[in-house]
Amino acid sequence: MKKSLLFGTLCLFISILGCADKRKYHDNIKSDIGSDNSEMVREILLFQNKLNEEFQNPETSPLPDRYRKDFDGLDFFKPDTSFRVIASMERTADAIPFMMPTTTDRLSEEVVYGVINFTLKGQKYSLEVYQNLELMQTTEYEDYLFLPFLDNTNGEETYAGGRYLDLAIPEGNSIILDFNKAYNPYCVYNKKYSCPIVPKSNFLNTKIMAGVKSFKQNSNK
Repeated sequence: MKKSLLFGTLCLFISILGCADKRKYHDNIKSDIGSDNSEMVREILLFQNKLNEEFQNPETSPLPDRYRKDFDGLDFFKPDTSFRVIASMERTADAIPFMMPTTTDRLSEEVVYGVINFTLKGQKYSLEVYQNLELMQTTEYEDYLFLPFLDNTNGEETYAGGRYLDLAIPEGNSIILDFNKAYNPYCVYNKKYSCPIVPKSNFLNTKIMAGVKSFKQNSNK
């Protein structure tokens, strides 16, 4: 099965047991980002275009047919490179796996891989980053990290339940966070999906005005 750009963090159809195709939450668009602002904006626009292409494709779209037929693009914040930061990661030694609640009865077995510390617009923040125990057993996704977060846009500009970021285990102790690539869980678009609920500990007391905005069923924009 072709990997989708967005998997909505193990958002599985309730009728599907397991994750046989081993897709991760959201395939990263990998490329080297330099310090040039125009190059960073180009990559953000590429991310947006690929996400829209996935939503338009009936084979990869989470949208029900009644919404997809009139779909003309997700609503994004304008690219803002001030929401792209270099963070430090503290590895969590001997973390105990736990069952993360989802929007259905399903539980997602996760482990806290580490804590990411960063400064955004002059304020310091910390977020936990997770590794799914099933995916980490596969060669293809053994370096995949899942970062769900809440912020002060939730329920207004963005989905009330928070958004997700996809990361990869860095070679050192620094990692790039680009909130312009924040996306919604699949259950935002289709209640048949089961999506991990963002832990309250991952709340950012600020407005992350970057990434995908809330989805309005009566209008694609």
